[in-house]
Amino acid sequence: MSSQAWTNLAYLAASMLFIVAFKLMSSPRTAVKGNYLGAAGMAIAIAAACFERPVLESLGERGAWPLVLVGVAAAIGLGIGTAMAIKYPMTKMPQMVALLNGFGGAASTFVAGAELWNTSSPLAPWSQVAIATALTGLIGSVTFWGSLVAFGKLEELPQFKKPWTNPNRHWINLGLAAATLLLIWGSAANPSSNLLFWLLVMTGSGLGITLTLPIGGADMPVVICLLNSYSGLAAAAAGFVIDNSVLVIAGSLVGASGLILTAIMCKAMNRSLVGVLFGGLGTTTVVSGDDVYDGKIKSVSAEEVAMVLEGASRVVIVPGYGLAVAQAQHAVRELADVLEKRGTTVEYAIHPVAGRMPGHMNVLLAEADVPYEKLREMDDINPTFPETDVVIVIGANDVVNPAARNDPKSPIAGMPILDVDKARTVVVVKRSLSPGFAGIPNPLFAADNTLMYFADGKKAVLDLIAAIGK
Repeated sequence: MSSQAWTNLAYLAASMLFIVAFKLMSSPRTAVKGNYLGAAGMAIAIAAACFERPVLESLGERGAWPLVLVGVAAAIGLGIGTAMAIKYPMTKMPQMVALLNGFGGAASTFVAGAELWNTSSPLAPWSQVAIATALTGLIGSVTFWGSLVAFGKLEELPQFKKPWTNPNRHWINLGLAAATLLLIWGSAANPSSNLLFWLLVMTGSGLGITLTLPIGGADMPVVICLLNSYSGLAAAAAGFVIDNSVLVIAGSLVGASGLILTAIMCKAMNRSLVGVLFGGLGTTTVVSGDDVYDGKIKSVSAEEVAMVLEGASRVVIVPGYGLAVAQAQHAVRELADVLEKRGTTVEYAIHPVAGRMPGHMNVLLAEADVPYEKLREMDDINPTFPETDVVIVIGANDVVNPAARNDPKSPIAGMPILDVDKARTVVVVKRSLSPGFAGIPNPLFAADNTLMYFADGKKAVLDLIAAIGK
């Protein structure tokens, strides 16, 4: 067999590993194995790429220098990836995902730009490669800069805390979109022009920034899924540019899965993708909760909550972003263990968009070794809340706001929520009465069956464990 045949066989093996990895990552029990297989597939694909015919030809002209550069780049990437994985805890995994999406988009853009720069013969106008090059530059640049903005919002950097609410933002986006269309047409018609390509990249960069800046924190789960899809589409387009089959396959898998997940998230929030991109929860002025809360809040201590839990036979814990910020997942597991030793049934209610990305709460609780079978999805657990003695809400807000169900004028009207207000008693652990990302008050806090336990999530749970043990 020729070296190219072995390379193609390696690409086939890598593609099969990617497909199996995606399948395994659909379940928490097999997700770790899926990650390992995906990493193995990528290692095989990178190694096989070093034996492509153009690489081997360059080795004859330049010696081993190209492979040395690949090795150096791989070592640098390995160091950066390892440092990021160590630095960022599981509570900040959404920020990590946003950055990785952006890096994927940037890599695809530079691959297309380098191929355009180094091409030995002029590309035919409107050819497959010419169109793919232009699309790679656009999608990759939108992904990179949009992901950086998403990272800034998730990291709550000062300059990104407030959504961009310029009244002319839609016209600005429309102008940039029109400019990108013209530049795509120009790049496809004159594919040898490096100037047009990089102008397209610059315009796409601006569009990525202006599209993401107005989107509020409540819509970040959808944005992350969409940017993930963009990074896959950019990679697939880059695969057509350099005629690399495994890149097309891997990019298509990521792009398709990201689009599917985006649709699932939009359904979970009962919002259209257009509404997310051009509306945005959390982009309006925060509504005062004085009329909702005045004189109706019942604040309790750890000892009082412990007394409520004494007679509870079934307790449901609802985790939210506040739990992630407080890094209270291990304390929550300890609380569940204490309650279960007393004969109480403990389960966890997981809303699809709780936290900052899909699966955020699942990952946090898995880190604390919470059994997978105790994690109940929203549609599965909602019918059981009327038979629940106590619900403990830790750091969640909008996903338990009954206004979504009862107030047709609410910004979150129609969004599926966890029906915790139907339980016999609800204990809400929260620092204050501040609103969630949607910027609206939560009538649950003032309900007759709700007790507010004001404290940091981790400290509150630890104090509660101590109170139960007295």
